[in-house]
Amino acid sequence: MNNLNIINQVTAIFLIIIISLLFVFVGIYFSKKFKGLNNYLVANRSIGTLSLTTSLVASALGAWILFGPASAATWGGIGAVIGYSLGTAFPLFILIYLGKKFRTSYPQGKSIIEIIRLRFGPNLYKLILVFSIFYMTIFLIAEVTAVAFLINYISGTELWITSLIVISCSLFYTLYGGLRASLITDNIQFFVFAALLIISLIFITSIETNEFNFEIIKNNNPHLLSFSYLPNYTAGLTFFIAVAATNLFHQGNWQRVYAAKNYEVLKKSLIFSFLIILPIVFFMGFSGLVAVSQDTNVIPDLAFFTILLKENLIIFSVIVIILAISLTISSIDTLINAISSLVIVDVDKVLNLKNNHLNISKQFVIFLSVIAFFVASKGFSILYLFLIADLFCCAAVLSVFYTFYSKSYDEKNAYVSILVGLIAGLLFFPSPDFSKSILFGVILPMDLAPSYISQSLLFCSFIAATLSPIIAWKLK
Repeated sequence: MNNLNIINQVTAIFLIIIISLLFVFVGIYFSKKFKGLNNYLVANRSIGTLSLTTSLVASALGAWILFGPASAATWGGIGAVIGYSLGTAFPLFILIYLGKKFRTSYPQGKSIIEIIRLRFGPNLYKLILVFSIFYMTIFLIAEVTAVAFLINYISGTELWITSLIVISCSLFYTLYGGLRASLITDNIQFFVFAALLIISLIFITSIETNEFNFEIIKNNNPHLLSFSYLPNYTAGLTFFIAVAATNLFHQGNWQRVYAAKNYEVLKKSLIFSFLIILPIVFFMGFSGLVAVSQDTNVIPDLAFFTILLKENLIIFSVIVIILAISLTISSIDTLINAISSLVIVDVDKVLNLKNNHLNISKQFVIFLSVIAFFVASKGFSILYLFLIADLFCCAAVLSVFYTFYSKSYDEKNAYVSILVGLIAGLLFFPSPDFSKSILFGVILPMDLAPSYISQSLLFCSFIAATLSPIIAWKLK
Protein backbone atom coordinates (compact mmCIF):
# COMPACT_ATOMS: atom_id res chain seq x y z
CA MET A 1 0.00 0.00 0.00
CA ASN A 2 1.31 3.44 -0.93
CA ASN A 3 1.18 6.07 1.79
CA LEU A 4 -0.17 9.51 0.97
CA ASN A 5 2.20 11.29 3.38
CA ILE A 6 0.00 14.39 3.30
CA ILE A 7 1.27 15.33 6.75
CA ASN A 8 4.52 14.28 8.40
CA GLN A 9 4.81 11.66 11.13
CA VAL A 10 5.71 14.14 13.87
CA THR A 11 2.54 16.15 13.26
CA ALA A 12 0.40 13.01 13.11
CA ILE A 13 1.83 11.63 16.36
CA PHE A 14 1.40 15.02 18.05
CA LEU A 15 -2.28 15.10 17.04
CA ILE A 16 -2.87 11.54 18.26
CA ILE A 17 -1.29 12.29 21.63
CA ILE A 18 -3.17 15.58 22.13
CA ILE A 19 -6.57 14.13 21.21
CA SER A 20 -6.03 11.01 23.30
CA LEU A 21 -4.83 12.97 26.35
CA LEU A 22 -7.83 15.28 26.05
CA PHE A 23 -10.15 12.31 26.52
CA VAL A 24 -7.98 11.03 29.37
CA PHE A 25 -8.36 14.35 31.17
CA VAL A 26 -12.12 14.56 30.57
CA GLY A 27 -12.70 10.92 31.55
CA ILE A 28 -10.80 11.18 34.83
CA TYR A 29 -11.86 14.69 35.82
CA PHE A 30 -15.59 14.21 35.35
CA SER A 31 -15.81 10.68 36.72
CA LYS A 32 -13.74 11.08 39.88
CA LYS A 33 -16.75 12.22 41.92
CA PHE A 34 -18.67 9.05 40.98
CA LYS A 35 -17.23 6.30 43.14
CA GLY A 36 -18.35 2.77 43.89
CA LEU A 37 -18.82 -0.45 41.94
CA ASN A 38 -22.38 0.40 40.92
CA ASN A 39 -21.15 3.55 39.19
CA TYR A 40 -18.29 1.61 37.60
CA LEU A 41 -20.64 -1.01 36.14
CA VAL A 42 -23.99 0.69 35.37
CA ALA A 43 -23.48 4.39 36.22
CA ASN A 44 -25.80 4.06 39.21
CA ARG A 45 -28.72 3.40 36.79
CA SER A 46 -29.27 7.15 36.43
CA ILE A 47 -28.47 8.14 32.82
CA GLY A 48 -30.85 10.45 30.92
CA THR A 49 -31.95 10.42 27.29
CA LEU A 50 -29.37 12.76 25.73
CA SER A 51 -26.38 11.19 27.45
CA LEU A 52 -27.58 7.65 26.75
CA THR A 53 -28.30 8.40 23.09
CA THR A 54 -24.91 9.97 22.42
CA SER A 55 -23.19 7.12 24.26
CA LEU A 56 -25.06 4.41 22.33
CA VAL A 57 -24.17 6.04 19.02
CA ALA A 58 -20.55 6.78 19.94
CA SER A 59 -20.04 3.25 21.23
CA ALA A 60 -21.60 1.65 18.16
CA LEU A 61 -19.75 3.77 15.58
CA GLY A 62 -16.11 2.95 16.01
CA ALA A 63 -13.32 3.44 13.49
CA TRP A 64 -14.68 0.39 11.65
CA ILE A 65 -17.33 2.58 9.97
CA LEU A 66 -14.53 4.36 8.12
CA PHE A 67 -13.47 1.04 6.59
CA GLY A 68 -16.04 -1.77 6.85
CA PRO A 69 -19.15 -0.46 5.04
CA ALA A 70 -17.18 1.08 2.16
CA SER A 71 -15.00 -2.02 1.82
CA ALA A 72 -18.02 -4.33 1.74
CA ALA A 73 -19.78 -2.11 -0.81
CA THR A 74 -16.93 -2.42 -3.34
CA TRP A 75 -17.83 -6.06 -3.95
CA GLY A 76 -21.22 -6.54 -2.26
CA GLY A 77 -23.01 -3.66 -3.98
CA ILE A 78 -25.97 -1.73 -2.67
CA GLY A 79 -27.16 -4.84 -0.83
CA ALA A 80 -24.06 -4.78 1.37
CA VAL A 81 -24.63 -1.09 2.10
CA ILE A 82 -28.23 -1.68 3.14
CA GLY A 83 -27.37 -4.83 5.08
CA TYR A 84 -24.52 -3.16 6.96
CA SER A 85 -26.70 -0.14 7.80
CA LEU A 86 -29.64 -2.19 9.06
CA GLY A 87 -27.40 -4.70 10.79
CA THR A 88 -25.71 -1.94 12.81
CA ALA A 89 -28.91 -0.11 13.72
CA PHE A 90 -31.44 -2.96 14.02
CA PRO A 91 -30.13 -4.40 17.34
CA LEU A 92 -30.93 -1.08 19.01
CA PHE A 93 -34.51 -1.50 17.84
CA ILE A 94 -34.60 -5.08 19.18
CA LEU A 95 -33.18 -3.88 22.51
CA ILE A 96 -36.35 -1.83 22.99
CA TYR A 97 -38.21 -5.10 23.53
CA LEU A 98 -35.43 -7.21 25.02
CA GLY A 99 -34.44 -4.34 27.29
CA LYS A 100 -37.95 -4.05 28.67
CA LYS A 101 -38.20 -7.79 29.31
CA PHE A 102 -34.78 -8.02 30.94
CA ARG A 103 -35.18 -4.90 33.08
CA THR A 104 -38.53 -6.23 34.29
CA SER A 105 -37.49 -9.86 34.84
CA TYR A 106 -33.96 -9.12 36.09
CA PRO A 107 -34.06 -5.57 37.50
CA GLN A 108 -30.68 -5.87 39.24
CA GLY A 109 -28.90 -7.28 36.20
CA LYS A 110 -25.54 -5.91 35.06
CA SER A 111 -24.62 -8.10 32.08
CA ILE A 112 -26.21 -10.39 29.51
CA ILE A 113 -23.95 -13.18 30.78
CA GLU A 114 -25.22 -12.75 34.32
CA ILE A 115 -28.81 -12.99 33.09
CA ILE A 116 -28.03 -16.16 31.13
CA ARG A 117 -26.55 -17.63 34.31
CA LEU A 118 -29.68 -16.76 36.26
CA ARG A 119 -31.92 -18.23 33.55
CA PHE A 120 -29.87 -21.41 33.05
CA GLY A 121 -27.00 -23.29 34.64
CA PRO A 122 -23.23 -22.91 34.47
CA ASN A 123 -22.53 -24.70 31.17
CA LEU A 124 -24.34 -22.42 28.72
CA TYR A 125 -23.31 -19.43 30.76
CA LYS A 126 -19.60 -20.28 30.46
CA LEU A 127 -19.89 -20.89 26.72
CA ILE A 128 -21.53 -17.50 26.08
CA LEU A 129 -19.03 -15.80 28.40
CA VAL A 130 -16.19 -17.17 26.25
CA PHE A 131 -18.00 -16.12 23.06
CA SER A 132 -18.62 -12.60 24.35
CA ILE A 133 -15.06 -12.00 25.53
CA PHE A 134 -13.70 -13.47 22.31
CA TYR A 135 -15.94 -11.23 20.19
CA MET A 136 -15.11 -8.07 22.13
CA THR A 137 -11.38 -8.87 22.04
CA ILE A 138 -11.53 -9.25 18.26
CA PHE A 139 -13.51 -5.99 18.12
CA LEU A 140 -10.80 -4.31 20.21
CA ILE A 141 -8.05 -5.60 17.91
CA ALA A 142 -9.96 -4.54 14.81
CA GLU A 143 -10.57 -1.03 16.14
CA VAL A 144 -6.91 -0.47 16.97
CA THR A 145 -5.84 -2.01 13.66
CA ALA A 146 -8.21 0.27 11.78
CA VAL A 147 -6.95 3.52 13.26
CA ALA A 148 -3.29 2.48 13.04
CA PHE A 149 -3.80 1.47 9.40
CA LEU A 150 -5.40 4.82 8.61
CA ILE A 151 -2.76 6.98 10.30
CA ASN A 152 -0.11 4.99 8.47
CA TYR A 153 -1.87 5.65 5.16
CA ILE A 154 -2.04 9.40 5.77
CA SER A 155 1.35 10.03 7.33
CA GLY A 156 3.45 6.86 7.16
CA THR A 157 3.42 6.54 10.96
CA GLU A 158 4.26 3.00 12.01
CA LEU A 159 1.31 0.92 13.16
CA TRP A 160 2.73 0.16 16.60
CA ILE A 161 3.08 3.86 17.54
CA THR A 162 -0.59 4.68 16.97
CA SER A 163 -1.67 1.39 18.59
CA LEU A 164 0.37 2.05 21.72
CA ILE A 165 -0.86 5.62 22.24
CA VAL A 166 -4.55 4.87 21.66
CA ILE A 167 -4.66 1.70 23.78
CA SER A 168 -2.66 3.20 26.66
CA CYS A 169 -4.76 6.36 26.92
CA SER A 170 -8.04 4.46 26.65
CA LEU A 171 -6.98 2.05 29.38
CA PHE A 172 -5.83 4.85 31.67
CA TYR A 173 -9.12 6.66 32.06
CA THR A 174 -11.55 3.77 31.50
CA LEU A 175 -10.04 1.52 34.15
CA TYR A 176 -10.18 4.51 36.50
CA GLY A 177 -13.73 5.70 35.94
CA GLY A 178 -15.52 2.68 34.47
CA LEU A 179 -18.83 3.21 32.69
CA ARG A 180 -19.10 6.78 34.03
CA ALA A 181 -15.87 7.75 32.28
CA SER A 182 -16.96 6.01 29.10
CA LEU A 183 -20.33 7.78 29.07
CA ILE A 184 -18.80 11.21 29.68
CA THR A 185 -16.22 10.90 26.92
CA ASP A 186 -18.82 9.36 24.59
CA ASN A 187 -20.89 12.54 24.87
CA ILE A 188 -17.99 14.66 23.65
CA GLN A 189 -16.88 12.15 21.05
CA PHE A 190 -20.39 12.03 19.60
CA PHE A 191 -20.52 15.76 18.90
CA VAL A 192 -16.92 15.81 17.62
CA PHE A 193 -17.34 13.07 15.04
CA ALA A 194 -20.89 14.17 14.14
CA ALA A 195 -19.57 17.63 13.24
CA LEU A 196 -16.61 16.19 11.32
CA LEU A 197 -18.80 13.73 9.40
CA ILE A 198 -21.10 16.56 8.36
CA ILE A 199 -18.10 18.63 7.21
CA SER A 200 -16.81 15.61 5.28
CA LEU A 201 -20.20 15.07 3.64
CA ILE A 202 -20.46 18.72 2.60
CA PHE A 203 -16.92 18.68 1.22
CA ILE A 204 -17.33 15.43 -0.71
CA THR A 205 -20.64 16.45 -2.26
CA SER A 206 -19.19 19.84 -3.23
CA ILE A 207 -16.04 18.54 -4.96
CA GLU A 208 -17.83 15.52 -6.42
CA THR A 209 -20.92 17.37 -7.65
CA ASN A 210 -21.27 15.24 -10.76
CA GLU A 211 -19.96 11.99 -9.34
CA PHE A 212 -21.17 11.43 -5.78
CA ASN A 213 -24.50 10.02 -6.88
CA PHE A 214 -26.13 6.89 -8.28
CA GLU A 215 -25.46 7.94 -11.90
CA ILE A 216 -21.73 7.26 -11.81
CA ILE A 217 -22.42 3.83 -10.31
CA LYS A 218 -25.03 3.07 -12.98
CA ASN A 219 -22.63 4.16 -15.73
CA ASN A 220 -19.42 2.48 -14.51
CA ASN A 221 -20.53 -0.41 -12.27
CA PRO A 222 -24.23 -1.06 -12.93
CA HIS A 223 -24.00 -4.58 -11.47
CA LEU A 224 -23.51 -3.07 -7.99
CA LEU A 225 -27.08 -1.75 -8.22
CA SER A 226 -28.55 -4.58 -10.27
CA PHE A 227 -31.36 -6.79 -8.98
CA SER A 228 -29.79 -9.70 -10.87
CA TYR A 229 -26.40 -9.32 -9.13
CA LEU A 230 -26.39 -12.16 -6.57
CA PRO A 231 -23.99 -10.51 -4.05
CA ASN A 232 -26.51 -7.66 -3.66
CA TYR A 233 -28.66 -10.19 -1.83
CA THR A 234 -26.11 -12.51 -0.27
CA ALA A 235 -23.84 -9.70 0.96
CA GLY A 236 -26.80 -7.71 2.28
CA LEU A 237 -28.18 -10.64 4.25
CA THR A 238 -24.72 -11.70 5.40
CA PHE A 239 -23.83 -8.34 6.89
CA PHE A 240 -27.30 -7.84 8.35
CA ILE A 241 -27.19 -11.20 10.15
CA ALA A 242 -23.55 -10.92 11.21
CA VAL A 243 -23.54 -7.36 12.51
CA ALA A 244 -26.94 -7.62 14.17
CA ALA A 245 -26.08 -10.85 15.98
CA THR A 246 -22.79 -9.59 17.36
CA ASN A 247 -24.26 -6.33 18.63
CA LEU A 248 -26.82 -8.27 20.66
CA PHE A 249 -23.93 -9.90 22.54
CA HIS A 250 -22.03 -6.65 23.05
CA GLN A 251 -21.84 -6.16 26.81
CA GLY A 252 -21.41 -2.42 26.27
CA ASN A 253 -24.97 -2.26 24.94
CA TRP A 254 -26.35 -4.22 27.89
CA GLN A 255 -24.56 -2.00 30.38
CA ARG A 256 -26.34 0.94 28.82
CA VAL A 257 -29.67 -0.88 28.91
CA TYR A 258 -29.32 -1.09 32.67
CA ALA A 259 -27.72 2.34 33.06
CA ALA A 260 -30.86 4.11 31.80
CA LYS A 261 -32.79 6.04 34.44
CA ASN A 262 -36.00 4.23 33.48
CA TYR A 263 -37.52 2.31 30.58
CA GLU A 264 -38.91 5.42 28.87
CA VAL A 265 -35.43 6.92 28.75
CA LEU A 266 -34.08 3.66 27.36
CA LYS A 267 -36.78 3.43 24.68
CA LYS A 268 -36.33 7.01 23.47
CA SER A 269 -32.54 6.68 23.44
CA LEU A 270 -32.62 3.47 21.42
CA ILE A 271 -35.03 4.94 18.86
CA PHE A 272 -32.96 8.11 18.47
CA SER A 273 -29.77 6.06 18.17
CA PHE A 274 -31.36 3.85 15.51
CA LEU A 275 -32.36 6.90 13.46
CA ILE A 276 -28.89 8.47 13.77
CA ILE A 277 -26.82 5.37 13.02
CA LEU A 278 -28.76 4.20 9.95
CA PRO A 279 -27.95 7.14 7.62
CA ILE A 280 -24.36 7.45 8.84
CA VAL A 281 -23.47 3.84 8.00
CA PHE A 282 -25.39 4.09 4.71
CA PHE A 283 -23.39 7.20 3.73
CA MET A 284 -20.10 5.46 4.51
CA GLY A 285 -21.12 2.41 2.47
CA PHE A 286 -22.32 4.55 -0.42
CA SER A 287 -18.91 6.21 -0.56
CA GLY A 288 -17.46 2.78 -1.31
CA LEU A 289 -19.81 2.35 -4.27
CA VAL A 290 -18.73 5.72 -5.66
CA ALA A 291 -15.02 5.10 -5.02
CA VAL A 292 -14.94 1.76 -6.85
CA SER A 293 -16.96 3.31 -9.69
CA GLN A 294 -14.32 6.02 -10.06
CA ASP A 295 -11.38 3.62 -9.80
CA THR A 296 -11.78 -0.15 -10.06
CA ASN A 297 -8.31 -0.61 -8.53
CA VAL A 298 -9.21 1.20 -5.31
CA ILE A 299 -8.09 -0.50 -2.09
CA PRO A 300 -11.43 -1.58 -0.53
CA ASP A 301 -10.52 -0.65 3.06
CA LEU A 302 -9.51 2.85 1.91
CA ALA A 303 -12.43 3.53 -0.42
CA PHE A 304 -13.87 6.40 1.65
CA PHE A 305 -10.50 8.11 1.98
CA THR A 306 -9.71 8.00 -1.72
CA ILE A 307 -12.65 10.40 -2.14
CA LEU A 308 -12.19 12.57 0.93
CA LEU A 309 -8.42 12.95 0.51
CA LYS A 310 -8.39 13.19 -3.28
CA GLU A 311 -7.20 16.80 -3.16
CA ASN A 312 -4.45 15.97 -0.63
CA LEU A 313 -5.55 18.85 1.58
CA ILE A 314 -3.80 18.99 4.94
CA ILE A 315 -6.93 20.28 6.70
CA PHE A 316 -8.86 17.15 5.75
CA SER A 317 -6.03 14.92 6.84
CA VAL A 318 -6.24 16.58 10.25
CA ILE A 319 -10.02 16.12 10.26
CA VAL A 320 -9.61 12.44 9.41
CA ILE A 321 -7.13 11.94 12.24
CA ILE A 322 -9.40 13.68 14.79
CA LEU A 323 -12.39 11.75 13.47
CA ALA A 324 -10.59 8.40 13.55
CA ILE A 325 -9.10 8.84 17.03
CA SER A 326 -12.45 10.01 18.45
CA LEU A 327 -14.33 7.09 16.91
CA THR A 328 -11.69 4.60 18.00
CA ILE A 329 -11.42 5.73 21.60
CA SER A 330 -15.21 5.88 21.97
CA SER A 331 -15.40 2.22 20.98
CA ILE A 332 -12.30 1.09 22.83
CA ASP A 333 -13.36 2.56 26.16
CA THR A 334 -16.73 0.83 25.76
CA LEU A 335 -15.02 -2.49 25.04
CA ILE A 336 -12.54 -2.12 27.90
CA ASN A 337 -15.29 -1.36 30.38
CA ALA A 338 -17.56 -4.08 28.96
CA ILE A 339 -14.91 -6.78 29.32
CA SER A 340 -13.95 -5.48 32.75
CA SER A 341 -17.58 -5.59 33.90
CA LEU A 342 -18.00 -9.19 32.70
CA VAL A 343 -14.97 -10.24 34.74
CA ILE A 344 -16.15 -8.34 37.82
CA VAL A 345 -19.68 -9.77 37.72
CA ASP A 346 -19.02 -13.26 36.43
CA VAL A 347 -15.43 -14.42 36.92
CA ASP A 348 -15.95 -15.82 40.42
CA LYS A 349 -18.74 -18.07 39.08
CA VAL A 350 -16.17 -19.67 36.76
CA LEU A 351 -12.92 -19.64 38.73
CA ASN A 352 -14.17 -19.32 42.34
CA LEU A 353 -11.74 -16.50 43.04
CA LYS A 354 -11.79 -14.79 46.42
CA ASN A 355 -9.61 -11.83 45.49
CA ASN A 356 -10.64 -8.30 44.59
CA HIS A 357 -12.66 -8.69 41.41
CA LEU A 358 -12.04 -5.13 40.27
CA ASN A 359 -8.26 -5.58 40.36
CA ILE A 360 -8.51 -8.94 38.61
CA SER A 361 -10.66 -7.41 35.88
CA LYS A 362 -8.14 -4.60 35.32
CA GLN A 363 -5.27 -7.07 35.07
CA PHE A 364 -7.23 -9.22 32.63
CA VAL A 365 -8.15 -6.24 30.43
CA ILE A 366 -4.53 -5.04 30.38
CA PHE A 367 -3.47 -8.56 29.33
CA LEU A 368 -5.99 -8.56 26.45
CA SER A 369 -4.90 -5.05 25.49
CA VAL A 370 -1.29 -6.19 25.20
CA ILE A 371 -2.45 -8.94 22.84
CA ALA A 372 -4.50 -6.36 20.90
CA PHE A 373 -1.43 -4.12 20.64
CA PHE A 374 0.79 -6.84 19.16
CA VAL A 375 -1.85 -8.12 16.72
CA ALA A 376 -2.87 -4.60 15.61
CA SER A 377 0.79 -3.76 14.97
CA LYS A 378 0.82 -6.48 12.30
CA GLY A 379 -1.99 -4.83 10.30
CA PHE A 380 -4.18 -7.86 9.58
CA SER A 381 -7.41 -7.51 7.56
CA ILE A 382 -9.98 -5.55 9.56
CA LEU A 383 -13.08 -6.98 7.93
CA TYR A 384 -11.92 -10.59 8.21
CA LEU A 385 -11.25 -10.20 11.94
CA PHE A 386 -14.83 -9.06 12.45
CA LEU A 387 -16.24 -11.91 10.40
CA ILE A 388 -14.59 -14.56 12.57
CA ALA A 389 -16.13 -13.11 15.72
CA ASP A 390 -19.47 -12.56 13.97
CA LEU A 391 -19.75 -16.26 13.16
CA PHE A 392 -19.58 -17.25 16.83
CA CYS A 393 -22.35 -14.84 17.75
CA CYS A 394 -24.54 -15.94 14.82
CA ALA A 395 -24.37 -19.52 16.05
CA ALA A 396 -25.66 -18.47 19.47
CA VAL A 397 -28.08 -15.59 18.86
CA LEU A 398 -31.35 -17.46 18.17
CA SER A 399 -30.77 -20.14 20.77
CA VAL A 400 -29.91 -17.72 23.56
CA PHE A 401 -32.68 -15.18 23.06
CA TYR A 402 -35.33 -17.74 22.10
CA THR A 403 -34.85 -19.36 25.50
CA PHE A 404 -36.17 -16.29 27.29
CA TYR A 405 -39.51 -16.75 25.52
CA SER A 406 -39.83 -20.54 25.77
CA LYS A 407 -40.23 -22.30 29.09
CA SER A 408 -39.75 -25.73 27.51
CA TYR A 409 -36.34 -24.88 26.07
CA ASP A 410 -33.64 -25.87 28.56
CA GLU A 411 -29.91 -25.37 28.92
CA LYS A 412 -28.96 -28.65 27.25
CA ASN A 413 -31.06 -27.85 24.16
CA ALA A 414 -29.50 -24.41 23.89
CA TYR A 415 -25.94 -25.68 24.37
CA VAL A 416 -26.24 -28.42 21.75
CA SER A 417 -27.96 -26.17 19.22
CA ILE A 418 -25.23 -23.52 19.56
CA LEU A 419 -22.49 -26.08 18.95
CA VAL A 420 -24.41 -27.40 15.93
CA GLY A 421 -24.64 -23.87 14.55
CA LEU A 422 -20.95 -23.19 15.14
CA ILE A 423 -19.81 -26.40 13.46
CA ALA A 424 -22.15 -25.84 10.49
CA GLY A 425 -20.90 -22.28 10.06
CA LEU A 426 -17.23 -23.22 10.30
CA LEU A 427 -17.63 -25.86 7.59
CA PHE A 428 -18.53 -23.14 5.07
CA PHE A 429 -16.49 -20.26 6.51
CA PRO A 430 -14.12 -19.01 3.79
CA SER A 431 -10.35 -18.80 3.96
CA PRO A 432 -8.82 -15.29 4.08
CA ASP A 433 -8.73 -15.15 0.28
CA PHE A 434 -12.35 -16.40 0.11
CA SER A 435 -11.33 -19.16 -2.32
CA LYS A 436 -12.22 -22.22 -0.25
CA SER A 437 -13.66 -23.48 3.05
CA ILE A 438 -13.18 -26.46 5.35
CA LEU A 439 -16.00 -28.41 3.65
CA PHE A 440 -15.17 -27.40 0.08
CA GLY A 441 -11.45 -27.12 -0.44
CA VAL A 442 -10.21 -29.21 2.49
CA ILE A 443 -12.61 -32.11 3.16
CA LEU A 444 -14.05 -32.15 -0.36
CA PRO A 445 -12.58 -30.77 -3.58
CA MET A 446 -13.71 -27.26 -4.43
CA ASP A 447 -14.90 -28.54 -7.82
CA LEU A 448 -17.75 -30.41 -6.12
CA ALA A 449 -19.25 -27.19 -4.72
CA PRO A 450 -22.23 -25.83 -6.69
CA SER A 451 -21.52 -22.42 -8.18
CA TYR A 452 -24.00 -20.66 -5.90
CA ILE A 453 -22.06 -22.01 -2.90
CA SER A 454 -18.53 -21.46 -4.22
CA GLN A 455 -19.41 -17.86 -5.04
CA SER A 456 -21.15 -17.23 -1.71
CA LEU A 457 -19.17 -19.09 0.96
CA LEU A 458 -19.49 -16.32 3.53
CA PHE A 459 -23.24 -16.10 3.02
CA CYS A 460 -23.62 -19.89 3.32
CA SER A 461 -21.48 -19.86 6.45
CA PHE A 462 -23.60 -17.29 8.28
CA ILE A 463 -26.89 -18.78 7.11
CA ALA A 464 -25.76 -22.22 8.29
CA ALA A 465 -24.55 -20.89 11.64
CA THR A 466 -27.72 -18.90 12.26
CA LEU A 467 -30.40 -21.33 11.05
CA SER A 468 -28.99 -24.80 11.76
CA PRO A 469 -29.70 -24.45 15.52
CA ILE A 470 -33.40 -24.42 14.61
CA ILE A 471 -32.97 -27.91 13.15
CA ALA A 472 -31.41 -28.98 16.43
CA TRP A 473 -34.46 -27.60 18.28
CA LYS A 474 -36.78 -29.74 16.15
CA LEU A 475 -34.72 -32.87 16.69
CA LYS A 476 -34.50 -32.54 20.46
